[in-house]
Amino acid sequence: MASKLTTVLYALTVTFIGLSIIISPKDSVEAALNGLKIWGSNVFPSLFPFFVVSEIMIALGVVNFIGVLLEPLMRPLFRVPGVGGFVFAMGVASGFPAGAKFTSRLRQEKQLTSIEAERLVTFTNSSNPLFMGGAIAVGFFHNATLAVLIMASHYLGNLLVGLTMRFHGKRNEIVFTKSSIQSISLKQAFSEMHQKRINNKRTLGKILGDAVNSATQTLLMVGGFIILFSVLNNVLSLINVTQTIALTLGFIITIFSISAELSGPFFSGLLEITNGAQLISDTKESSLFHQMIVVSFILGFNGFSIQAQVASFLAEAQIRFWPYFVARILHGLYAAIFTILLWKPLNNKYSYTDVPTTTPQNSVTTTDFFMNVWSILNVYGTSITVSMLLLFIILKVRKTFI
Repeated sequence: MASKLTTVLYALTVTFIGLSIIISPKDSVEAALNGLKIWGSNVFPSLFPFFVVSEIMIALGVVNFIGVLLEPLMRPLFRVPGVGGFVFAMGVASGFPAGAKFTSRLRQEKQLTSIEAERLVTFTNSSNPLFMGGAIAVGFFHNATLAVLIMASHYLGNLLVGLTMRFHGKRNEIVFTKSSIQSISLKQAFSEMHQKRINNKRTLGKILGDAVNSATQTLLMVGGFIILFSVLNNVLSLINVTQTIALTLGFIITIFSISAELSGPFFSGLLEITNGAQLISDTKESSLFHQMIVVSFILGFNGFSIQAQVASFLAEAQIRFWPYFVARILHGLYAAIFTILLWKPLNNKYSYTDVPTTTPQNSVTTTDFFMNVWSILNVYGTSITVSMLLLFIILKVRKTFI
């Protein structure tokens, strides 16, 4: 009976959303184009190189090399193998959903157990410095020094999530003693890397082609989710669902002395981070302190758009989703708490409250870095995306007819 009710609920929800799109096609198309622009100009060009290089590193055994070296660190701290260090580094450098993709990939290669994969994905799927510093701090709040607060809160919260989730599934796995954890051995690390490369029968050209193909397919799926949730966000706003839920959220956040004016942007951020962060920065009725708390929470929560992307990766490797979802709530709370704790010392140094919309003179280097990188993506990002898609099509045609 419950299964039938779920089917009916799914059908009614999708039908209702479909009718809403048909009733207001202009708004839906504009929302879709906005999602496509974000994907084409920023997401694809910033993630594509990391995805390609990571696939090559996995194929050539570099990940195995890193895994042996990081085993003595990752196993005691987070109860995951050393290869988790590679996933963590790539997740930080390239941002979500890279951590989920590589966790799923390593699970499929049997380098992670199911429990280890569930632990690993909870703290490796984080935002990247470019998005937090370029898009949010500089692009939305026009203050590069806010990047220090946002990134510190986000990554400290992320590490605390990893330490918390190390206890997940503890009863269902083999206990590793100190003596069973391997010490650092360059010889063994090289041996593992060499064996992996030998076992992989593909040529370097084949590995490169497969890496480009895999990265492009993954990012096409990511783009589909971004466009879908951009339209969904717009539809929910048009039918006043956003406003209704915002009233409930407004009551909840006022308990914590946060301005109720942020409830609408907060809900938008729970759906999709980029749109939510921009709306939060535009809410002039609230203080910058409260804006930073809410931004930190939605960054840690990841937004349902990214969670849907993660769920698709985890399903491929039969990794359960619920530990990741619990960890996202924890990350949001941890990041918000760290924002509160770090606000006063960092505000004393950078004077956030004195210059909420301008960049201090003593941070020219930081501003130039984030502004330049973000402007390069905005100018050349679409061209890079189109070029890589053409290369993807050429590889597909060549594979089909040759």
